[in-house]
Amino acid sequence: MPPHSRELFQEGARIETEKLVSEGKFNEERITELLLHEPAKFAGCSGTRCLADNLNDLKAQVAANQKGINLIGSLIEDYGEEVVQFYMRSIQDNAELSVRNLLKEVSKRFEGRELKAVDYMDDGSPIRLSVSIDGDKGEAVFDFTGTGPEVYGNTNAPEAVTYSAIIYCLRCLIKEDIPLNQGCLSPVTVIIPKKSFLSPSGTAAVVGGNVLTSQRVTDVVLKAFNACAASQGDCNNLTFGFGGNVEGEKAVRGFGYYETIAGGSGAGPDWDGTDGVHTHMTNTRITDAEVFERRYPVILREFGLREGSHGRGQHRGGDGVIRDIEFRIPVQVSILSERRVYHPYGLDGGEDASCGMNVWVRKVPKVQGSDADDAKTNGQANGVAKDSSQQQEYRHINLGGKNTASMQAGERIIVMTPGGGGWGPVGKGSESRQHQRQDPKHSWRGGSVASRQAEAEASA
Repeated sequence: MPPHSRELFQEGARIETEKLVSEGKFNEERITELLLHEPAKFAGCSGTRCLADNLNDLKAQVAANQKGINLIGSLIEDYGEEVVQFYMRSIQDNAELSVRNLLKEVSKRFEGRELKAVDYMDDGSPIRLSVSIDGDKGEAVFDFTGTGPEVYGNTNAPEAVTYSAIIYCLRCLIKEDIPLNQGCLSPVTVIIPKKSFLSPSGTAAVVGGNVLTSQRVTDVVLKAFNACAASQGDCNNLTFGFGGNVEGEKAVRGFGYYETIAGGSGAGPDWDGTDGVHTHMTNTRITDAEVFERRYPVILREFGLREGSHGRGQHRGGDGVIRDIEFRIPVQVSILSERRVYHPYGLDGGEDASCGMNVWVRKVPKVQGSDADDAKTNGQANGVAKDSSQQQEYRHINLGGKNTASMQAGERIIVMTPGGGGWGPVGKGSESRQHQRQDPKHSWRGGSVASRQAEAEASA
């Protein structure tokens, strides 16, 4: 997850087509070449840090596929191929019917008007959407014409990402309990302009498209349907580690750690947003604090709610979180995030939520000043020479939304994630009542989240 990738080769191994298993034999030699050796041929690039983990993961996926084959085979043996195929088609037909009914309902609610929405990535790239609904047929055209061009960065998103975001949003809007499947898109036509950053070229960097742009497409779709205020719109992708075989040098055994971090969810017409929750594409569980500290060279200094980061409104948005990690050895740390410039918006009169912020608590040489001069003078007065050039202090450095840094032992990264937007005017409904929440003393490692946030922001 490199924050500054500009070309696809900078994002790891690119495998277009390769046979993994032949006649029951796993082709470990070729996969090792693809994952370890070939990526290291590019300038500044390295092969995998954990080859054994990669090989085991692939073998597990092969086993999972075989298990699926066996289960489908058992179904066919028990019920016959015709019956199995009938129910497979019926599941998709049911999903299609559910979406058609949804679109008919939406068309009636908006009196046949075209639905429009726009949102912006932090670099200013617009995502524009207009949704035209045929209320009689229950069909819709999702048109992204007007979306910004391919970017010289990694927030480009292959077309499959937009399709996935649309099918996800439609499934969220449907009231019936149906399994997610391709039938949801049968009544939908999608127009994605070529050469936009939602339809990039084959060599464009795309690592941020899957985890960041996908969130923004989701926000835009839900905004067009006036369904809810913006959630954090971000995955807060944090990676750190060391090792590899940069530019083909001898491989150094190391490790790589990756996580996405929760934030606030957006409020809706009859609900408050949720504090500190994984929203939309951050649908992962974070590593338990005790396991995190045991397995990696880190101290988790704080993991708690970011008080006051929600958008106010008749229904308040959710608060983001603060995740403060201290490193015990030198590591390369990267953050790939969004909503550090454009706020998660409120809807129907609700207020915007706070942007996120990434802070590096860095050890730097102490600047000559009155304190240093006093210390030097006092030292000389006591007959002891003090070398103030060796003194160090900690500074809070704003990393911005996308950055990488070599952090030393004792240095920290503090990720403050965005909140969720509010819904409806302030002063009505639940916002005017006392909001019950987790006691901030319950944040990991104790202490007040609000006071720590204020301290960090003041220092930054």
